[in-house]
Amino acid sequence: MSTTTFISTHERRRPGTRFGLRTIQLLTLLALVLFGLGPLYWTVKGAVSPPAELSADPLRLWPADARPENFGTALSDLGVGAYLANTFWIVAGSWAVQLFVAVTAGFALSVLRPRFGRYVYAAILATMFVPYTVSMVSLFLTVIDVPVLHLNLANTYWAIWLPAGANAFNVLLAKRFFDALPAELFDAARVDGASTWTLLRRIVLPMSRPVLAVISLLAVVHSWKDFVWPLVVLSDPARQPISVALVNLAEQAPQDLLIAAMAMALLPPVIVFAFAQKYVVAGLGFTGVKG
Repeated sequence: MSTTTFISTHERRRPGTRFGLRTIQLLTLLALVLFGLGPLYWTVKGAVSPPAELSADPLRLWPADARPENFGTALSDLGVGAYLANTFWIVAGSWAVQLFVAVTAGFALSVLRPRFGRYVYAAILATMFVPYTVSMVSLFLTVIDVPVLHLNLANTYWAIWLPAGANAFNVLLAKRFFDALPAELFDAARVDGASTWTLLRRIVLPMSRPVLAVISLLAVVHSWKDFVWPLVVLSDPARQPISVALVNLAEQAPQDLLIAAMAMALLPPVIVFAFAQKYVVAGLGFTGVKG
């Protein structure tokens, strides 16, 4: 397979051209590393810096009197550990609901293909054009008085988990991926007497790991950083996630401990992306979705 480049193969063989290309590639790589890791490093540096040094010399590359114990102090004295536990619980429930809804809806629209499926799919896509702030009031009214059941889900994690499932973009990703699966597999399985559940469990899911990784990463990152909706529905500080708690702690916590709490809040999604990035790239390539 031939590839088209700005520089021909003959030009690449010249020593000066090779040196220039490698220099540009190295500088580009260093710039990307600085842009990517620079904010993380600066957050860790601020977390272990004394408050006086942060005010007197904020641009110092590393504090003269580093205090790594600030992380432990933030966990115990500021209650960051409890807030992180709340966040993990919220993220786990939101991830499970989003993955269930995306897989089942995408499977129904792509594989089962009911006669009214295209209208349902169009309605799902239409929700992507409604701004989140516009639907927040109606969503809150629904949460405090669930239709038919007449339940008040406010100040419970269900008020976050259930609305998280209404994510049209995840359904779009799942359907696009399932559309690319060979239809002959489903036809052969139906001939052998496979049920709908068997098609989903034994054929679709084992082949869908890339898109499941993409949906999982998007669900985890969105739930982890979500601030407005948890602030609205969780009035009890003991149930609030770290994103909401950091705003409250900013008014009373020392600066170094606050930055230490921020660093601990940044670490989990960074780790998740570092381990899942190859599946994310593969899943986006299969679905045809580009950033």
